[in-house]
Amino acid sequence: MTAAATDLVIDVTGITKRFGNKTVVDAIDLQVKRGEIYGFLGPNGSGKTTFIRMLCGLLTPDGGSGTCLGFDVLTRQADIKRHVGYMTQRFSYYEDLSIRENLDFIARIYGLPDRAQAVQHSLERLGLQNRSAQLAGELSGGWKQRLALAACLIHSPKLLLLDEPTAGVDPKARRDFWDEIHQLAGGGLTVLITTHYMDEAERCHRLAYLAYGKLLTRGSLDEVLAAAHLVTWSVSGPDLHRIAAQLRGHPGVEQTVAFGNTFHVSGRDPAALEAALAAVCTPQHEWSRIRSGLEDVFISLMDQAKDNFS
Repeated sequence: MTAAATDLVIDVTGITKRFGNKTVVDAIDLQVKRGEIYGFLGPNGSGKTTFIRMLCGLLTPDGGSGTCLGFDVLTRQADIKRHVGYMTQRFSYYEDLSIRENLDFIARIYGLPDRAQAVQHSLERLGLQNRSAQLAGELSGGWKQRLALAACLIHSPKLLLLDEPTAGVDPKARRDFWDEIHQLAGGGLTVLITTHYMDEAERCHRLAYLAYGKLLTRGSLDEVLAAAHLVTWSVSGPDLHRIAAQLRGHPGVEQTVAFGNTFHVSGRDPAALEAALAAVCTPQHEWSRIRSGLEDVFISLMDQAKDNFS
């Protein structure tokens, strides 16, 4: 085995999951390096959570092969679970127990030899020591998030699987959370994280985008933007809502999106896009070509994807 191969924490090929006649994860290949923050994006129902549950041993794939932390994802689920921290979309701890009691319970589950020390370390690491006696049900969204992360880290995992961990928390809590994630990655911990926030996606080292169970693109931010071949123009001036409505009917225009006092218009045919703008804009309008954003690219990819609903 090469050094490059041993550096892969996640290395899977053709991973597939079906529920009845519906394929919810369709032959996905994914490789994630040690110490990497890998963003997993896609609309609701795209298969992100199902894929994560297969990685951490909660579901068995119906097809494909590969390893997570060096363990076979088909046959070594119990070994994977012992070395993974999994943070679910919904808060899943006991609201009638205190922060300390919840962490002590998780430490018992993992059979940690010195529970008291492990709990205290987790409290201090996430800044929870002053609230350790507070009931989990009394915590705000940001503090619940800290408790969930502390519980994920208490057994010193080698891989964190985080499923929309910042949904419903304020911007300050989100920023603090991401600072902590980058510190953990700097120490060698690998993170696979799903999110709907584009600013969070841009803080990942690499990205993958799923729609309807299929992997549509992956790579660094620059690689994903370049691979889309999407052209975007910014337009400002009077009656923008009317101009945007007129543009939606023109060939070459894929999307128009309002941004305060401007709107963005995007498509893949530069000439057709310029012709459309020239046909509807007046001398009072200013339009300039700008870099397509991650949101523009992902909406474009989703519009082209085929729905797997059956």
